[in-house]
Amino acid sequence: MGLLQRLLGRQKERSLTCTAVVPAAGRSLRMGEDKLFLPLGEVPVILRTLRTLESCGYITEIIVATREESIVPLGQLCRDAALNKVTKIVVGGESRAASVLAGLREADPASGLIAVHDGDRPLVTVEVINAAIERAAQRGAAAPAVPVKDTIKRAVDGVVETTLNRSAIYAVQTPQVFEHGLILGALEKAVADGAEITDDCSAVERIGMPVCLTEGSYDNIKITTPEDLVAAEAILERWGLL
Repeated sequence: MGLLQRLLGRQKERSLTCTAVVPAAGRSLRMGEDKLFLPLGEVPVILRTLRTLESCGYITEIIVATREESIVPLGQLCRDAALNKVTKIVVGGESRAASVLAGLREADPASGLIAVHDGDRPLVTVEVINAAIERAAQRGAAAPAVPVKDTIKRAVDGVVETTLNRSAIYAVQTPQVFEHGLILGALEKAVADGAEITDDCSAVERIGMPVCLTEGSYDNIKITTPEDLVAAEAILERWGLL
């Protein structure tokens, strides 16, 4: 890469200000213990997640929303790892939307973009993060996604109603990135309406705003069950990091 390209790249990074909000207040019921502190290649899951966010040039601050009993150990983990961008660790809510809102309300008002990233997606890469941030800066809302590999069927009471067109179906990942005011207003409305949303894009979609998809990664898995930890370790081994 030439000098001019590097300088332009640095200028672009400085012009985008993005706060990362990390919801990490789940109960880990399917794991049986707090998955965020489980070792993944001897490094806690949440620490792998935060390290990658920390290394992203666009991200200027990181706010984690977690359970009250996890605030002290998580804070110590961040201090020991010298994660300077983790500026606040707040108490999350009973739902994902409530946890994200708790983090959003602590974000720097001057931050133009908000990237919401699951605390239990430790294998996200800077490239995936940057692509979503850059697209959201252009269009207001973006999220990484990958085409589904399986045939998807819609069923009622165990009986197939229809087979969906796989070519038009994507598995959406995080970080999901939005203009600051857009995601704040969309989530506040969703919570006020009592809407059940499974991700933050859903809150934006329900107020009529389009969400653009960027290239995700099949390696960007969510740690939910013990089998996911095994798969994540295999990915790290393939990357040469174990």
